[in-house]
Amino acid sequence: MTGPKVYCIILNFNAKELLTATIESVRRLDYSDFKIIVVDNGSNDGSQVLVKSRFPEITLIENPENLGFGEGNNVGIRYALNEGAQWIFLLNNDIRVAPNLLSALMNVAISDKRIGIIGPKIYYESEPNKIWYAGGKINYFTGIISHRGLREIDDGRYDHVEDTDYVTGCAMLVKREVFERVGLFDPAFSPMYTEDADLCTRARRHGYRVVYVPQGKVWHKVSASTGGNFAPAKIKYKIEHNLIFFKRYANWYHWFTIPICVAGASLIFIFYQLLKGNFVVVTSLFNGFAKALGRLRA
Repeated sequence: MTGPKVYCIILNFNAKELLTATIESVRRLDYSDFKIIVVDNGSNDGSQVLVKSRFPEITLIENPENLGFGEGNNVGIRYALNEGAQWIFLLNNDIRVAPNLLSALMNVAISDKRIGIIGPKIYYESEPNKIWYAGGKINYFTGIISHRGLREIDDGRYDHVEDTDYVTGCAMLVKREVFERVGLFDPAFSPMYTEDADLCTRARRHGYRVVYVPQGKVWHKVSASTGGNFAPAKIKYKIEHNLIFFKRYANWYHWFTIPICVAGASLIFIFYQLLKGNFVVVTSLFNGFAKALGRLRA
């Protein structure tokens, strides 16, 4: 397919084997006018040398240190905007993409000028028919941000193009003018988590559509780069940044239910983790709450 110029940005940190497989997959996209940029977040595993030697045609941007997800991607986004990108496709370094992924997304992208952000259906790489993301849900009454269809076997129920609350940053296609009008990823959510929901919410409040396109497909090696599904850092930042998100966007009356729902879900989670002996995970949850409460008071 021919169409608007797309820059694919792959953010990497110390994952050269995963990065290699992702680049090889993205290079096979059947869309004609796209360019790959690798933004390296200060890796010390030789990722930079690998990209230069094995993929000399790819633009490599080397950050001197790990800037996190949002700020790391922002470096690549600014570069792509300066180069004249019309759409910017943000991709994790631990994914495999269907060859028609970008064509499927761009077919929808050009169908309505109000569309600003698009995301595909994403599966687990380890279980290729099990869904990881089939649309995003933001519940302002419960204070929960979640993937629709998570861990469900794909039976076709999520096979319709439709508007969604947010697109995951794992594979997010963004129109140039969205970044120009609403800004880039907010450093308030550094180093990771919830910045994608924040960007999509800002875009929607500026009148853009955020759309889920199941005809585009991605397979994700989930949590391979963050140390596991319940990695302590993941728990801490998810708790902290979700609460910051709802402080920013929830209405006053949502705060009658958010504390109750978050506390209830947390108690169940804590009990389950204590039974499994995951004391570090529980400590991380409390650290996340403490950090969030400190920022909420600020």
